Amino acid sequence: MQLQLIKGEFNANDALTLVTQMVQLKIQFHVNQINIQSNEEDIKRREGKIKQLQKALFDLRNSIQNQPKNLKIEAFINIE
Repeated sequence: MQLQLIKGEFNANDALTLVTQMVQLKIQFHVNQINIQSNEEDIKRREGKIKQLQKALFDLRNSIQNQPKNLKIEAFINIE
């Protein structure tokens, strides 16, 4: 099953806001799981994922922050 979350064109600021909010939601999910679970191995894995998400968002900000044209965004969730 596939769920389409986003499809459209956005100016750079709106695109960045939208993606930032999605990434922050994913980060918050991992933070919540860390607070619930006490397994040290799982906590380290989730902390690694949080750092990856933060770096990806930082890189994205640097690359699209001052784009003069609209950006196309499509986001899907595939559930198998």
